[in-house]
Amino acid sequence: MGDGQAPMPTNRREPIAGLNVPNKIIAKIHPRLAVVVHDLVMVWIAWTAIASARWSFEAGRPEVALFSPEVALVLAAQGLIFWITGLYKGLWRFASLPDLWNILRAAVLGALAIAVTLFLYNRLATVPRTVLLVYPFALAVLLGVPRLAYRYWKDNRLDFMSRSPALRVLVLGAGRAGDALVRDLVRENRYRPVGILDDNPQIRGARIHGVPVLGTLEQLPDLARETAAQMLLIAMPSAGSAQMQRVVGFCEATDLPFRTMPRLADVVAGRSLFGELKEVAIEDLLGREPVQLDWTAIRTGLSGKRVLITGGGGSIGSELCRQVARLGAASLTILEQSEYNLYRIEQELRAEFPDLLLDARLGDCGDVPGCEQAFVRARPQIVFHAAAYKHVPLLQEQLREAFRNNVLGTRVVAEAADRHGVECFVLISTDKAVNPSSIMGACKRAAEIWCQNFATQSHTRFITVRFGNVLDSAGSVVPLFREQIRKGGPVTVTHPEITRWFMTIPEACQLILQAAVLGRGGEIFALDMGEPVKISYLAEQMIRLAGKQPGRDIAIAYTGLRAGEKLFEELFHPLENYQSTAHAKIFLAQPRSMAWPLLTTLLRQAELAVKDADEVMLRRVLDQLLPEFDARAGEAAIVLPFASRPS
Repeated sequence: MGDGQAPMPTNRREPIAGLNVPNKIIAKIHPRLAVVVHDLVMVWIAWTAIASARWSFEAGRPEVALFSPEVALVLAAQGLIFWITGLYKGLWRFASLPDLWNILRAAVLGALAIAVTLFLYNRLATVPRTVLLVYPFALAVLLGVPRLAYRYWKDNRLDFMSRSPALRVLVLGAGRAGDALVRDLVRENRYRPVGILDDNPQIRGARIHGVPVLGTLEQLPDLARETAAQMLLIAMPSAGSAQMQRVVGFCEATDLPFRTMPRLADVVAGRSLFGELKEVAIEDLLGREPVQLDWTAIRTGLSGKRVLITGGGGSIGSELCRQVARLGAASLTILEQSEYNLYRIEQELRAEFPDLLLDARLGDCGDVPGCEQAFVRARPQIVFHAAAYKHVPLLQEQLREAFRNNVLGTRVVAEAADRHGVECFVLISTDKAVNPSSIMGACKRAAEIWCQNFATQSHTRFITVRFGNVLDSAGSVVPLFREQIRKGGPVTVTHPEITRWFMTIPEACQLILQAAVLGRGGEIFALDMGEPVKISYLAEQMIRLAGKQPGRDIAIAYTGLRAGEKLFEELFHPLENYQSTAHAKIFLAQPRSMAWPLLTTLLRQAELAVKDADEVMLRRVLDQLLPEFDARAGEAAIVLPFASRPS
């Protein structure tokens, strides 16, 4: 050391020259070897003790030799059975009822093996039959008690060595998830379950793994105070949104922190681990009942297919990429103009699906040569067109960019799909395309019109899927509220009565895949969005989930409707005459046709207007494409909800 200081001590053990490999072998063998020696000693004790006790009842009893060929054969036969039954695969630290059952099984099988071995040796001349009957049970006790004692000592030692006392917790829910959670908590040293709450009156006063069922969920505020609970754990992974809202309401009344187990759908999809505890998310309160899908049809329609997804780095596009890869697509091509988003989804897919043929390409859907090159390389059979601008207030003053990307970009991709013989083209649309009051909604409706009518001119199946807001998508209200809450508020809501439909990103993508299988060409499918949610309610719940109180800790400010914004959204136009489909959550809208020559003429005019940045001409084109659209800039239209929305 140049400065004269002594070298800093480290915790790393330096290997001893020439002893490195043997030390590793000894370290690996030693614990198992000790267990084997212990068990064989117990076999020796059990056999010799029982034999001595049995012969003690006879006057002229023979001496029981502590070491003899007979004892050696007993040890060999029983040791072989231990190895066959896998007795040494378990750890004493986690000895439990299945381990005890395995010990008893090994002891019984060992007694049979010993009987056969000694019969071949000396016809069982020196072995009373009573010894063979008593031996397995005595051996099971001698093997099981030390294991359980070791675990008990280890658990208590860890509790004693824990730096912080265990948190007193109440578990909400006594179903299978609650049973598993309590069992794990009893083993842990961080949490101490002091009670379980459940609405089932038949289990009141019962005990689950030694923890009493104290009462119902409605009694939570009182019971939390009486038990001096420090945290609440919700063990209801299959609860619906209404039930979760009720439970969270009880939790909030206690002012205690609370956590929940993940939903079963998230566990199955690999987004969460069963048994992990997480904060209650807004998706838990606004989510709907799990969607039942025809996965056989979806997998058949996608497995082994070449798929291209535009906008694959966005919220919907990236989830589509994950699900398409998971369903066994032969290859996946992503066309995305955001370099960072493309990089992020490419890294994720390559890590999770290393065998997937993946081509991540930077590109703009409106770039004809770039789009053509992507189709030539990919030769896709299925195209999901998710690329679009979607921010309503931002696009309200940028008609040219909105039309160029959302309408002309759709036309470029659709025509490329037609030229290259794509089997199915799915346009991802929005409820804002119904009776549009915004530039964004009008452009998405124009894209729908193009795909609907182009379907009659092409062998490709053109399908449109329309749905409302998705929770936590990029640029949506949920991440905005989260950031505002983090900064201390205020949380800005445009209007006290404004409502929106919400679904989770995975659910939306799954229904998109289902609709793609259902479609035959030219359809508009609308996803059942459930019940609309007031944005003010959403804001209040997000504030509460952050551990704060609306109005007291975080203010909610109403800013007024923005340009192009509605109070209520719709899923169908009154003239679309929606009808049900084979899937309960998907509805079919009757397409509205337009004369093909007129449509192509209008889009040619729009293309010239985009090149010349002539927004006056673009507004005229929109007026002719959408007579119901009022393109007056800067005015927010308030549209009442469509009365006959599907239920």
